[in-house]
Amino acid sequence: MNVDWSLDGKVAIVTGAAAGGIGEAYARTLASAGASVVCADIQGDKAELVAKAIEADGGEARAVSVDIADEASVAAMVGDTVSAFGGVDILVNNAALMLQLAPIPAMQMSRQDWDRGFAVNVTGAWLCTKAVAPEMEKRGGGRIVNQSSLGAFPAATVYGITKLALVGLTTTMAAELGPLGISVNCIAPGITESEAGKLIAGPGTPYREMLEQQAATMAVGQPEDLAGVLLLLTSPAGRWITGQVIHVSGGVVMRP
Repeated sequence: MNVDWSLDGKVAIVTGAAAGGIGEAYARTLASAGASVVCADIQGDKAELVAKAIEADGGEARAVSVDIADEASVAAMVGDTVSAFGGVDILVNNAALMLQLAPIPAMQMSRQDWDRGFAVNVTGAWLCTKAVAPEMEKRGGGRIVNQSSLGAFPAATVYGITKLALVGLTTTMAAELGPLGISVNCIAPGITESEAGKLIAGPGTPYREMLEQQAATMAVGQPEDLAGVLLLLTSPAGRWITGQVIHVSGGVVMRP
């Protein structure tokens, strides 16, 4: 029996793919498996760094500046992808606001920040999915991976609330898009040594110490530690998986 992990000939969009974050690891993982990758981020210059790194490694990539909370911007991103690579097979809804939301108690947050948080973290994933689904249908199906978080289980901040809402969106998308051959799943990472992760749970911080007490294995991982799950959910090896949330947090969160 041969298990197929290859993404040769596939086209992927990764949002939030600026250098220094989980999105960079996701983009490079998909490229290393053979996919042509669109590195999309509101910081287009930082996305360009990732695309250039992929090309330097022999892969195929391009960078796109996008505001996923803006429908026209999302449509332009998908249009650019189709024009450059001929279609879309994989979407990774990774872009999110975290540092702007996580430290603020819900009862102290302004309406403006609340609305912006949901606009990016939830509506943004919805807009991107709506935009790519017709393109995936043309190619006989596709794979969508949403990015939840350890912070949603339980949700103790507005950031966590948005990430828990994304879990609900995942199951709804999976049910509605399944007949089109599109699977939709969700990764819920723990804290990684990304730029944002270091700010939230750097060595010696109370949050880091709490994670170290709760984790069954590693309390903090590297962005690359999420690569295997992403490849499973986007490759032929994972074709029978949809509507699931996979926790990758060293056992900080365990679900039956």
